[in-house]
Amino acid sequence: MKRIVLLVALCVNTLVFAQNYTEYVTGSTTDINTNHQPGTCLMGGSSENDEAMVWFLNKADGGDVVVLRATGSDGYNDYFYSQLGVTLNSVTTFVIHNVAGATDPAVLQKVANAEAIWVAGGDQWDYVSLFKDNAMETTLNEYINVKHGVVGGTSAGMAIMGSSYFTAQYGTLESPVALSNPYHPRVALGYNDFLEVPFMQNLITDTHFTDRDRQGRISVFLARFIQDNGPRSFGIACNDYTAVCVQPDGKAYVFGEYPDYSEFAYFLQANCVLDYAPETVVAGMPVTWNRNGEAIKVYKVPGTYGGPNYFDLSDWETGSGGSWENWFIDNGNLNMEAGDNPGCGQLEVSGSDSDLMSVYPNPFKNELFLNSKLPVRDVSLFDVLGKEINIEIQDNFRIETSSLSAGTYILKLRTENSQQNFRLIKN
Repeated sequence: MKRIVLLVALCVNTLVFAQNYTEYVTGSTTDINTNHQPGTCLMGGSSENDEAMVWFLNKADGGDVVVLRATGSDGYNDYFYSQLGVTLNSVTTFVIHNVAGATDPAVLQKVANAEAIWVAGGDQWDYVSLFKDNAMETTLNEYINVKHGVVGGTSAGMAIMGSSYFTAQYGTLESPVALSNPYHPRVALGYNDFLEVPFMQNLITDTHFTDRDRQGRISVFLARFIQDNGPRSFGIACNDYTAVCVQPDGKAYVFGEYPDYSEFAYFLQANCVLDYAPETVVAGMPVTWNRNGEAIKVYKVPGTYGGPNYFDLSDWETGSGGSWENWFIDNGNLNMEAGDNPGCGQLEVSGSDSDLMSVYPNPFKNELFLNSKLPVRDVSLFDVLGKEINIEIQDNFRIETSSLSAGTYILKLRTENSQQNFRLIKN
């Protein structure tokens, strides 16, 4: 009798297990550790770009790949494992059916043990509702920022890679709706509360970009971010079949089949001037974000074979192979014109006392010194994405900087009547 009860219990457990998620495994079932590398791969949707996928899989160094999805089945398994010429130990696809499946210990363990994680397309609200604010979110962020594994996604999978994101909770969103009412219920945004991917701070992604006329809606996303949060906003968008692969140094290489097809990536940023905020972002009213016709600076990069063209996310002004555009919104109408580099290193100086203030050395390593012939009212330090860095002013106006990572920073030095912004490089 005990044996019969045990068999029944095992059958029930297996059934529950299948209801919460479905698992497909290709390759070895024995976990291995490899010399994997970090990176991020963003793909605009439709079919995958093979060269970008090879870039992504090579980061796993022959290890284990996990594919996360909420619908579909095992379409990636053979493609990753045997069709791209990259040797892998295994490919495991989890089709997650509910939160219990996303937080199942067996699923979380394989996600944590992976050397590469890919998030499939579909509906990003599935991923937000299944993965956010639970153990899956924690496991993914630890994988990305502690284990330093490569991560990527296509379409909905790309849509959740920014620190801020369009949730699609109330369905898709067309540009005219967003431009005419930035607080329409369909303009559903999440801010800095989900995934923490390197170089994606204060950044929103978009997919199927010009193919679905989404230039207007991402412009509203950036305007809403500033209105709701304050700092400058950023965006990365990809056309169908286009991929952006971000190296650990911040260089984002663009893969595609241009000029055979119109495959571009777009790197958007609120112009780096003191008055960057939109003029009108009000519920029920059309957006106006003009700022002298330069509200949004956009670097448009063709995705070509081999992916030589790039944009540097460590400074948001250095690139190769692309062209600058100015985008701005007047009373709900988006305008796109030829533009130029925003030159964030040449930030505005307000007041007439710029020759009385200095910061040195530049580049710097472990310390900075301030020099001002006027009483200093406030000193602030920001990374290139606008995130404020906590600093402490020591004696002799010295700032300890040994804990800062290499990269570009903006220091704002204020006196009673003046402000000067210094672009600084940490080696």
